[in-house]
Amino acid sequence: MRVIGLMSGTSHDAIDAVGADIVLRDTMIELRLVGQLSRAYPDELRSELIAALPPCAIDMATVCRLDTAIGQAFADAAVAAKREFFGDTADLVASHGQTVYHWVRDGAVQGTLQLGQPAWIAERTGLPVVSDFRARDIAAGGQGAPLVGLFDLLWLAGRPGCAVALNIGGIANVTVTGDKPVAFDTGPGNALIDAAVELCTGGAEHFDRAGGRAARGNIDTDLLETLLAEPYYRAPAPKTTGKELFNRSYLERVLDGRARAADDIVATVTALTARTIADALAPLRPTEVIASGGGTRNPTLMTMLGAYLRPTRLRTSDEFGLPSAAKEATAFAVLGFLTAHGLAGTHPGCTGAGRAAVLGSITPGAAGFALPSAPTIMPLRLTLAG
Repeated sequence: MRVIGLMSGTSHDAIDAVGADIVLRDTMIELRLVGQLSRAYPDELRSELIAALPPCAIDMATVCRLDTAIGQAFADAAVAAKREFFGDTADLVASHGQTVYHWVRDGAVQGTLQLGQPAWIAERTGLPVVSDFRARDIAAGGQGAPLVGLFDLLWLAGRPGCAVALNIGGIANVTVTGDKPVAFDTGPGNALIDAAVELCTGGAEHFDRAGGRAARGNIDTDLLETLLAEPYYRAPAPKTTGKELFNRSYLERVLDGRARAADDIVATVTALTARTIADALAPLRPTEVIASGGGTRNPTLMTMLGAYLRPTRLRTSDEFGLPSAAKEATAFAVLGFLTAHGLAGTHPGCTGAGRAAVLGSITPGAAGFALPSAPTIMPLRLTLAG
């Protein structure tokens, strides 16, 4: 099956698209990554999206406009991916959409909202679309995140020792292999780093390019200890969080108006991301950590993380043939493939759900949609073809 995977994460900066040729043979998924592309959100849409995120209050008219505009932007990315990777021969689109709210109360997820109306994608591409992946896992008692857990377990199956897949987006999440696998959000990835840069530059800059500001700054140990006092870090897994908690207002409250050098603030929240990832993994004693996501492009963050993790080896998914920028879009392409075959897309141990569930909703394409004959056995491994 030729699947287009679409993803925009908690950094809210771009839509990542991959083309994946996926075949299920017995209990093995064979995946060939045909190509990848990234489309930045139009400036006006990104500004409206960021202005709508917590802790801001918005009206339903704004929600409607965003759902439509994000759906159209995803459709543009899907059309470009279909044309570039498959011509007219693609079979399915798997669209994660854009998370705008993840409702957590007393450690339990009550609901989640991803915008990006899939009808626009189906209409533009003519292909069936699997979307709204997270809600079914939540309805089954899970956290609904991180939802790449099953993909990670299939991909890392057979790795020696305790392997960890780490994604550093706006929020950082991990999947830990072993007899009792677990997946959870460790806390902020780039979220507070981006917030610190925006705060310190009055909005002129939105992220720490190549980790330059953090590299020039000094870690403020008092500020770091204050940030580490956040109760989320001590909550048991499985757990999930988002920009509902870790946002610019959160950082402003912690700073409490006290004067600090701008680059020192950025350096400190960069250290916070690295430290909280390492602290969360320490009790699990990983033998290797394989990172992906936008945070891997920040060498200062990666250097700090490598130091905190030592002696555990820090690697990137690129070393294993999976480009770090394409990892999550590829994972959702696989989840869409599983849904299209009537197969579950979760591992209950990773999300805390009562059972594994078939994920998402299906929007038919121009020719409608019929579920293929579903295999009777879930896949146990995933291999990447060259």
